[in-house]
Amino acid sequence: MYLNSWTIYQTFIVRSQNMSHVDKFRYWGPDQKADQGRYLLVSFFLRMMIRLYLLIIPVIIGVVSGAFLAFYPEPEQNTDLFTRTQLIQNGSPIRGDPSAPITILEWGDYQCTFCYRFHGTTLNTLEQDYIQTGKVNLVFKDFPLNGPDSILAAEASYCAQDQGKYWQYHDELYKNWGGEKTGWITRWSLNAFGTTVGLDLDEFNQCLDEHKYQDKVNLLYQFGKEIGIDATPSFLIFSDERIIKITGNQPLETFLRTIDEL
Repeated sequence: MYLNSWTIYQTFIVRSQNMSHVDKFRYWGPDQKADQGRYLLVSFFLRMMIRLYLLIIPVIIGVVSGAFLAFYPEPEQNTDLFTRTQLIQNGSPIRGDPSAPITILEWGDYQCTFCYRFHGTTLNTLEQDYIQTGKVNLVFKDFPLNGPDSILAAEASYCAQDQGKYWQYHDELYKNWGGEKTGWITRWSLNAFGTTVGLDLDEFNQCLDEHKYQDKVNLLYQFGKEIGIDATPSFLIFSDERIIKITGNQPLETFLRTIDEL
């Protein structure tokens, strides 16, 4: 008995409807199998490219956004709430010319790693080219994120201020920085720093024993939080007309560009 081509075709279709993909594949000729292989390979690569695209795009956006924020600092939103005098009030003595047209207000912690790096690098250039030349002055306010040792170090700096040596003691603390929460800030080490800068240690220790400036340090911390400080170091750089906020130990170029904008 002979079957014509139409009968063979119908038989194949009926069987195909009840076959798995593997069984169907057995009936295909070499060309069909090659085409199907190429199709599967292309489909696989397309799916992989789509997944890779979806993974890479958020990363690129994050990197670009981070770079933009680093080199184009954000304008501070609370500028209308405080005058220049109010912002620097109760902070450190002014470093540089009090009448300089631009002020850098730094919020820092004596145990903070990036505060230490700022003081060892960027601040040196700002000191030489901007503070000493009368273009900018600097005020430091304490934002002790790292616990009681940071508060104690801040108290010690104001006890040194009683003897007219705030900035000498401040610089000595950062010069001898020993990490975050490693125990390097002790009464013994604070006395050693005091000896280096020439403090009267009896007066200095009486000030520390009485915690004369503990309330001041805590109030600075609270004030910082109220105006949006949440990390160290943070900087408010301002003139009489405008204020710009920088968060973190950004590259020197970021500070220079900000000063130029003001």
